[in-house]
Amino acid sequence: MFHYDYVTENTCSQLISFDLDGDVVHNVKFMGGCNGNLKAIPLLIEGWTVEQIAEKLSGVICGRRPTSCADQLARAVRLGYEASKKTS
Repeated sequence: MFHYDYVTENTCSQLISFDLDGDVVHNVKFMGGCNGNLKAIPLLIEGWTVEQIAEKLSGVICGRRPTSCADQLARAVRLGYEASKKTS
């Protein structure tokens, strides 16, 4: 299991942490942000692959911002996956 922390940009949440088992994402946690939504997203995507998350959540925006917590998660899991391949 590989743990990754991602510092978000342009969102209310400040940090996303998660674990990777190969390309499968587990234990997603958001620090800060909209409490209800950021509790729901991890429940919905638990056990999804990096590709599934990127496919569904990349490009989602929040209001006038160029990104969202969901979009940041898609970016985070891709970066985490790349980092995990370098350490194995």
